[in-house]
Amino acid sequence: MAFRPIFTATHPRACSTAFERVFMTRRDILESIHEPFGDAFYFGPEFLSDRFRDDPAAREASGFSQKTYKDILEPIMETGKEDDKRLFIKDMAYYLMRADGKPTQTAPSLGEVEAGNPTVLPLEVLKQFQFTFLIRHPRRAIPSYYRCTVPPLDEVTGFYHFMPNEAGYEELVTLFDFLLEKGIVDKDNLVVVDADDLLDNPEKTIRLYCEKTGIDFKPEMLEWNEDDKSHARHAFEKWNGFHNDAIKSSNLRPRTHAQKTVTTESENRDWAAKWGTEAQKVIRQTVDDNLPRYEYLKQFALEI
Repeated sequence: MAFRPIFTATHPRACSTAFERVFMTRRDILESIHEPFGDAFYFGPEFLSDRFRDDPAAREASGFSQKTYKDILEPIMETGKEDDKRLFIKDMAYYLMRADGKPTQTAPSLGEVEAGNPTVLPLEVLKQFQFTFLIRHPRRAIPSYYRCTVPPLDEVTGFYHFMPNEAGYEELVTLFDFLLEKGIVDKDNLVVVDADDLLDNPEKTIRLYCEKTGIDFKPEMLEWNEDDKSHARHAFEKWNGFHNDAIKSSNLRPRTHAQKTVTTESENRDWAAKWGTEAQKVIRQTVDDNLPRYEYLKQFALEI
């Protein structure tokens, strides 16, 4: 049986890099591609993001200023064919559409506009993938992303201010609903992973994910040797600063510390102490805006 390439769609700071590292160990059967569409989304001639809109020097310095979505997609679709390996992509849903609910059209490099398609990828391209989804509670994902966009980490990431519309939940829901509507994903066989389940019970979560996607699970996928680490460092280097913890890790084991009970008030105090009152307000608003979207997707999560 020929399985479709896997596309794990997610949002920032969803522990997706640790998740991805599990499947990077299976270089015998999988060809992993790390966040390919961000190059076109941020830097290419068809860029959709406002982050570097007024900074052509940054776009040029990225090395991707001439990369269209077609330039990204074409080699992806050929990847693994020579070695008969299955393709495994992990990427942000928001890289496939404009922010803030603005209408998105098929990328010019990929053909004619398709009415009703909220992404830059034509429907026939989307149909070629088995889509899975990875989510994390915004009270953990949003502050984690904020930290990457302010000093001192911003000097490493190159993201010098926080943009709430990069939270990614709205676009993930939009993609999820569209794929359901078109029958590209089956409502009776959805594969949605919650990061808390992954961190609390990684083996059971990955076993079930593999079962749902037709990947042969091996326990050693959760333990990473020096070759695995070297492979990950090379794959993750273009998004410097965002993946440091995952790169340094040598395994994915159940977390041993219990999640502390938090309240809105305690979170606000914590965020204000770390980043100031104005930042706390922005983080709180972004968390609150995205909580219903997370809860909507959470209802479909695999039962662990």
